[in-house]
Amino acid sequence: MKVFFLFCFLIICTSGFAQLGFCEGSKGDPIFYEDFETVSQLPAGTTNYTYVDQDPQDGEYTLSSQIGGVITSWHSSLPNGTVSNRDALIVNASFSSGRFYRTEISGLCENTTYEFSAFLINIYNRSSTVCPDGGIPINVRFEIWDENDANLLKEGNTGNIPSLSSPEWEQYALTFQTEVGQDSVILKMFNNGDGGCGNDLAIDDIIFRSCGDLTTVTAENDENRIDLCAEEAPVNLRLEATPDYSVYSSHAYQWQESTDNQTWTNIPSENDEIYNTPALNSSRFFRVKVAEDAVNLNANLCSSVSKIFTVNILKTPAPPQSDGNVSICSDDDIPALNVEIEETEIANWYDENNNLLAENTTSFVPETAGTYYVEAINEGFNCTPGARTAIEFTINETPQVEDEVLQLCDGASLILDAGLPGLSYQWSTGENSQQIEIDSSGNYSVVLTTAEGCSATKNFKINQVDIAEIESVTSDLEDIVITPANEGDFEYSIDGTNFQSSNIFTLVPGGIYTIYMRDLSSCNAVTQEFPHIVIPKFITPNADGYNDNFSINGLEYFPSSEIRIFDRYGKLLKADIGETFNWNGTLDGRSLPSDDYWYHIKIEGFKTLKGSFSLKR
Repeated sequence: MKVFFLFCFLIICTSGFAQLGFCEGSKGDPIFYEDFETVSQLPAGTTNYTYVDQDPQDGEYTLSSQIGGVITSWHSSLPNGTVSNRDALIVNASFSSGRFYRTEISGLCENTTYEFSAFLINIYNRSSTVCPDGGIPINVRFEIWDENDANLLKEGNTGNIPSLSSPEWEQYALTFQTEVGQDSVILKMFNNGDGGCGNDLAIDDIIFRSCGDLTTVTAENDENRIDLCAEEAPVNLRLEATPDYSVYSSHAYQWQESTDNQTWTNIPSENDEIYNTPALNSSRFFRVKVAEDAVNLNANLCSSVSKIFTVNILKTPAPPQSDGNVSICSDDDIPALNVEIEETEIANWYDENNNLLAENTTSFVPETAGTYYVEAINEGFNCTPGARTAIEFTINETPQVEDEVLQLCDGASLILDAGLPGLSYQWSTGENSQQIEIDSSGNYSVVLTTAEGCSATKNFKINQVDIAEIESVTSDLEDIVITPANEGDFEYSIDGTNFQSSNIFTLVPGGIYTIYMRDLSSCNAVTQEFPHIVIPKFITPNADGYNDNFSINGLEYFPSSEIRIFDRYGKLLKADIGETFNWNGTLDGRSLPSDDYWYHIKIEGFKTLKGSFSLKR
């Protein structure tokens, strides 16, 4: 007997909890919708809890979307997840269980099934650890009473809703049927748990709507939508409404259409389960309103609507909107060409020969100048693309310049030339002509700009010319060596015609030469007459035919010349005229020892040449 009693108790409790559930069929438009946005406080008689404008304490409530300012163990705000996602009814449970909300819903239809639903959330933050074991869970009971508050039509419990570390809304619902002659009901909500640490809740978006059969609308292909390209329009469709008989035993129909899936209008005289559309050239939405009796079709409160059938006739895409033609200079990085299209489209790029260059991108980086074309197509459909947009990509030549290093003669001026005619010029001096005249050394620059705005900078380094001056000219055996008086870049010549950068002339026959020295810009030149005498550095009088005698090559060009030879002590060993002078290292027939000996060479009109040579035995 005890076992039987326990079994019956479980059946009753389970059945009471199982009474919660959503309408499995189609739903009508909301009859009653409370989102707690348009009221600052609940109307009198709705609750026996006390209103406060902050986090409520036990037995208090508020209307807000922000919580946790005073009670830090609550979540700091309400998450999204409801219909309105704004203010909600915040309830801090009283210490004793009982009703916390009551409202009357009128305008119902008799013998009609309705769905009541609401969103609930446990607002205690489990992560706060203020309450042991996550706090007291919330548990709410919904009751639907007749308008006289005498007969309970339906009830259901949410069961325990525990606290979470990350809050989440949960929607609960129950269905009920009005009785004959009944046009209003009373909704009551009860807190099944006791007050204490936890058991604090938020409730939002209380909705009443009619519940009817689950009605589907299909076309010949048994689908609830059809997608067509613009070139396939117009199209005529045969739509069929199919209810599942889950609520209604008989059916009356009213077909409706919409262009925005928001505003619906009745289609006159279309009241059968089959609807043949007229020729459709644009997208449209269709649904059918269903009721058990045709008299209820005109009242949204007493009917339901089917699922929506979508006719999607894709528009031929408009030409992509270009960000503009692109023109760059040849030394710039090549930028991307860009277009804008609709979100449901993709863009493809082509060259002038209709070659596909890039797919599914609104940006394209070309490699060469030219005209590029881009078209938009409907993404995911093999429809005719829209007209192409042409984008000109131009690469303008940047002026090609080379820097220059120039020499400025002392006391002179110099013409600096930008080099390329027909451009705009901006000199570092402030002038804007192709050429400028300068009279001082330094660094100069000019910016050359084409008509297309491409610029290049040419730099000039102006050096003051080094002054040419000869310090000395010497003979080194058969070479002539010219020593400049100062450092610089100079050219040298011994004939006035052929100049070289080296100051040494090799294998030059003896004679009188005019030495030339000048700067690279030929600002000034100096000359000096020089007798080139080839004087041996040593003699070896051993009768082998090489260097046996001290003789001077080149003195034959100087008829008035004399050579004298001295030993280290200044003793004159031999003297004779230069052009026939010859000494073999003897004195009075006696061979002199190996040593250094000195010579004096006197040439009329020139300074005496003095030096030494070695005698080697």
